[in-house]
Amino acid sequence: MTEKYCIAVDMGGTNTRAALINSYGEVLTKIKEHTGTDPLATLNKLIGNLYSDNAAKVYGIGLAVAGIIDSDNGIVLWSPHIQKLKDVNLKTEIEKSFKTSVVIENDANAAAYGEKWAGTGKDYKNFVVLTLGTGIGGGIIIDNKLLPVAAEVGHMSINSGGAQCACGNIGCLELYASARAIIGNAVSALEKGDNSILKDFYNGNFYKITAEDIYKTALDGDMLARAVLREAGKNLGIGIANIINILSPDAVILTGGLVGAWNIYVEPAIQEASKRAFNELYARVKIIPSSLGDDAGVIGAAALIFKTPKTVK
Repeated sequence: MTEKYCIAVDMGGTNTRAALINSYGEVLTKIKEHTGTDPLATLNKLIGNLYSDNAAKVYGIGLAVAGIIDSDNGIVLWSPHIQKLKDVNLKTEIEKSFKTSVVIENDANAAAYGEKWAGTGKDYKNFVVLTLGTGIGGGIIIDNKLLPVAAEVGHMSINSGGAQCACGNIGCLELYASARAIIGNAVSALEKGDNSILKDFYNGNFYKITAEDIYKTALDGDMLARAVLREAGKNLGIGIANIINILSPDAVILTGGLVGAWNIYVEPAIQEASKRAFNELYARVKIIPSSLGDDAGVIGAAALIFKTPKTVK
């Protein structure tokens, strides 16, 4: 029997990842590029790079996209960090360019599906995946099935008097706990004159600093960087506690770029969640890293293709 392959894409506000994946959930080839100002062009370019050498073997294309997705019709209804995709029918656009089936899902939902198919989630019946990156997304598995809801946990309000989010809400979790929040808080402190190694980054143009820069600086003992990460982690813990109290999952699985800052960012989140969640519910939940890492979204997008009946084009 000929092995099946799919092209899977995880499109976020900062980076877009594409991979060639087989029906066992194994990533064979992967490439990455900044999402940039023309996300559709970036998407076509990455898919094209993988498709050109594998067209005869490709069973379908799975798209995991940050935002509110009409997966039935293949439309990005709204994406706070990729606003040029608003109301774009990505399914139709990609099917026009590549003659194969296309499935689209929210990126965090896809990550949750990937975890259940090939990751840490295999061991749990009920769990929530949090994607921690430019923004914060969520995906929910209940009774071993992906819950078909938006699960936009990054837009739960944790500060009724807080700033306005790009989504229109006030005080959203991702305003206080995401990579964008971490960078923004560090830059704000530097603008006020707070002492930090970060002020000398990029020849003094500290507006270019990244979350990774902040974490590496924190590991070097920089007090501002450590404080910013810990505060973001504490806010993440508030969101995790809310999730535990509402859904009582077996596990909360964390994935995305910020998971690398586990000791300074995630551990304070776990401590805060332990203080705020019901003791009885917290005692039964595991807060753990994804085993798939940054591949969770693409593997989930691939799973959606392999588990969806193929449409002949």
